[in-house]
Amino acid sequence: MRLLFLGTGTSQGIPVLGCPCATCHSSDSKDIRSRSSVLVEEGGRRILIDTSPDLRQQLLTHGITDLDAILFTHEHNDHTAGLDDVRPINFLQQKSIPAFANQRVIEDLRQRYHYVFGAKAYPGSPRVELIEIEEGKPFEVGSVQILPLAVMHGRLPILGFKIGSLAYITDASELPDQTLAEIAGVEILVINALQLVPHHAHFSLDQALEVAQKVGAGTTLLTHMSHQLGPVEQWSKLLPAGVLASYDGLSLQL
Repeated sequence: MRLLFLGTGTSQGIPVLGCPCATCHSSDSKDIRSRSSVLVEEGGRRILIDTSPDLRQQLLTHGITDLDAILFTHEHNDHTAGLDDVRPINFLQQKSIPAFANQRVIEDLRQRYHYVFGAKAYPGSPRVELIEIEEGKPFEVGSVQILPLAVMHGRLPILGFKIGSLAYITDASELPDQTLAEIAGVEILVINALQLVPHHAHFSLDQALEVAQKVGAGTTLLTHMSHQLGPVEQWSKLLPAGVLASYDGLSLQL
């Protein structure tokens, strides 16, 4: 399995427009973060998790011209606004792309992209087949089995995903005991770490580290990081063994 981090930032990305902070003016390429999205390659399949507003540039940067499936964690704009950018892939593949999401997210996508999912799709619009999934009920993309994980994003129930020995969780503020049990001891845990101070809808860095300790993954990679953490060089060297800060373009072979 290959895991490619397309984007590792929050809803504003880094640099944040007009921000004078040290992170936003850093010369370190690892401090430049587009909105969160990853690509998982397994069993001959390419699976995209979330379609960030930066998806077009992410696909161009990494030469991604084919997709077998899209998984949606939730409906917020920084995770869905790039859906239209899969159109060129439709044109190249000459087929629709299955997109898996819970019922609430499917309803939101149908409203947001009415020209795609309405009774008469606009000519040339993306070809995406929406498929409903539920937490705790595995499904397959080809031979790849995927388990949707229950995650709380503030008061909003969203999804994470377990794919083989990978657990991908973003925008979490709480993980139910069942989810912790399902991902215990995975090889790779990807978990969000927004900032240093607590937030109502996201794990802080300390909270993410607490989760990492409970899960006991071989390696934990932090994602969905804001400029408020500071330049990555300053704080990442203080992380405990087995915990790393991801960055845009990071590629791992599991």
